[in-house]
Amino acid sequence: MRLLLFLLFFGSLTIQSQVLDEWDRAKLKDEILADRFNNLLPSLMDRADIDMWLVIAREYNEDPVMRTMLPARWLNARRRTILVFYHNKEANTIEKLAVARYDVGENITSAWDKEKQPDQWARLVEIIRERNPDKIGINVSKHFGIADGLVHTDYIELLEALPDDLESRLVSAEKLAIGWIETRTAREMELYNTLVEITHGIIAEAFSEKVITPGKTTTDDVVWWMRQKVTDMGLETWFHPTVDIQRSDEALKSHIYSFTKGDKNKVILPGDLLHCDFGITYIGLNTDCQQHAYVLREGEIEVPEFLRKALADGNRVQDIFTANFKTGRSGNDILLKSLSEGKAEGLRPAIYTHPLGTYGHSSGPTIGMWDSQGGVPVNGDYPLYPNTVYAIELNTTVTIPEWQKDIRIMLEEAGFYGEEGFRYVNGRQTAIRPIPAK
Repeated sequence: MRLLLFLLFFGSLTIQSQVLDEWDRAKLKDEILADRFNNLLPSLMDRADIDMWLVIAREYNEDPVMRTMLPARWLNARRRTILVFYHNKEANTIEKLAVARYDVGENITSAWDKEKQPDQWARLVEIIRERNPDKIGINVSKHFGIADGLVHTDYIELLEALPDDLESRLVSAEKLAIGWIETRTAREMELYNTLVEITHGIIAEAFSEKVITPGKTTTDDVVWWMRQKVTDMGLETWFHPTVDIQRSDEALKSHIYSFTKGDKNKVILPGDLLHCDFGITYIGLNTDCQQHAYVLREGEIEVPEFLRKALADGNRVQDIFTANFKTGRSGNDILLKSLSEGKAEGLRPAIYTHPLGTYGHSSGPTIGMWDSQGGVPVNGDYPLYPNTVYAIELNTTVTIPEWQKDIRIMLEEAGFYGEEGFRYVNGRQTAIRPIPAK
């Protein structure tokens, strides 16, 4: 017992030590932003065939894209902030300008002197005229919410300010905005590994005897312990966690119940199969993770074999699914192929994977939804690109003769798709956690 308490305490210290203080976080965030602006953005603009990109927002009403571009010392836009990105292909240069009273950190330079030109929109027109772009991208999109950040008022004022010949060059920056949101750099992936490791560590501690006393601890106790742990570590969570229970003597509920409601204030007992849905936010990135634990009954020294086999079925669905990740393949193609192959092996899968990154439910190819297992129009037709991250979220239903019922293995892990194929960012669950640990 002393060894166990030492390991739990030491493990907690290890998790905490991975979290940078605020100054170091700010430094890293701005370094990552500089790399993205200078080395990633030009290629994304080329891919989208856009040579000028306007990102416009007002304070406290930020375009979702602009929120990902603000430096560490800018928690919001200021007044009206207009960002102008111009990629000169011939000169191979990228200009990063702000039609604003201030530089936007060290990456974006103010290009508006109000004393010389009192009208902010007029100054924007001057900047556009000086560069004479062929296509001017603005963030409007019918189907991808994160790429639809230009609000109505700013859109109308932009149209009123632009002469007809410039207005005719406006195009949707949907593909560029999605590319910016979904694409991860090598530096970001180093950070992501740490972030997922921290997430796994918090779950391991939550699903342990340090937090759970069978017959006393409730599901809400675990949920709020997780919330408090995140706060104490100086982190944030982008959604409220859930913890739910599957028992031998209770009918299987719909999986949407687990995600939207969980089991409120239900006492955890020996023999319970626990499941959590949990994610955190750190330096502009997000995690989303689902794992299982089992509370040992008296006399049990390990998780029952039938539950270990059930988890193996869940891992098999993961393997089938991620093997179908191919550049250019649409989310719907990946979904339908994976479901077909899983069912051909006698599995009962459901897949509802989403892009993950600067937002929890991010932009990119939607690969199924819990209520759209036949495919998702438009968002599911978007193709898979390399250097992107996904919440590999799915489940499989398994019949357990020992319990005379079905259970559902629900799994979710951060996965990276790169030039060399798919990998989990920081591993995945391949064994159900026993409580207490043995």
